[in-house]
Amino acid sequence: MSSSTMQALVYNLRHEAAGIASVELRPVAPGAAFPAVEAGAHIDLHLGNGLVRSYSLTNPGERHRCVVAVLNDRNSRGGSRYVHEQLRVGQVIDIGAPRNHFRLQEDAPRSVLLAGGIGVTPVYAMLQRLAELQRPAQLIYCARSRTEAAYVNEIEALVQAHPMLSLRCHFDDEQGGPPNLVQLLDGHAKDTHFYACGPAPMLDAYERACAQLGQANVHLERFAAGTPAAVPTASQGYTVELRKSGKTVQVAPGVVLLDALLDAGVTLDHSCREGVCGACETKILSGDVEHHDLILTAQERAANKSMMVCVSRCRSGSLVLDA
Repeated sequence: MSSSTMQALVYNLRHEAAGIASVELRPVAPGAAFPAVEAGAHIDLHLGNGLVRSYSLTNPGERHRCVVAVLNDRNSRGGSRYVHEQLRVGQVIDIGAPRNHFRLQEDAPRSVLLAGGIGVTPVYAMLQRLAELQRPAQLIYCARSRTEAAYVNEIEALVQAHPMLSLRCHFDDEQGGPPNLVQLLDGHAKDTHFYACGPAPMLDAYERACAQLGQANVHLERFAAGTPAAVPTASQGYTVELRKSGKTVQVAPGVVLLDALLDAGVTLDHSCREGVCGACETKILSGDVEHHDLILTAQERAANKSMMVCVSRCRSGSLVLDA
């Protein structure tokens, strides 16, 4: 759910690869504009079946449209299936403003981008932005087959037109198995920035490979939480003071903070409830927070400036939030 949405016209639907369709959205009002798209950003689509789903944007720098690509996931919980089976050109839907928790370090001396399957969407946007900035970068594109690799032709053309870019593809059916990420990611200077988006097993292997190679500038974005370790249930509740709304909320043991706030009538943006989309990020004014999201870095958690209220909570005592 979101407190700040925009109406968008489904302007075009296009087949991009096997099981993948792109959705081009434009402002409903003639002459209107969306907020500028940043590389790495995503938006929420508010779908007609009541679901809200986050999808990465592929068109950095543009304001006249938003473009996302959606895989018709065989394990869909309803979102991607709705996009593929029911969304039609001419429909009007609500979308959220772009959010970016996968921001590109534009002044990095070199960038390495790793895409796994549909994870190419934010990575393709990053490659376009780096081409515009004339910054050196390599894209490593992994997919089960070329037929399942969205935007591969556009990426090849972009790389051919920009000498500072390079492309390395690994298609399982051509290579005889999954990629060896240590080999693919090796050979880069320590000031290189690495970015990855794709399925959870690949991202886990990517983190291990970067650690083995001693690389420190490691960024990633996850589609979903997967199967994280169980979050221990708090043995006692805590109190949350909401500075903006002037409310005080008692959170009972075992109750999710987001649910407690919503039950108290607090309006908060939220979507995934898994700590991966960032919609519910809330500024912390004081309090000791136990973080369970998959967005904040270790440094950001230590700074204790914000939290995802859908999965994180107060460790003990009380919490003051800017909400």
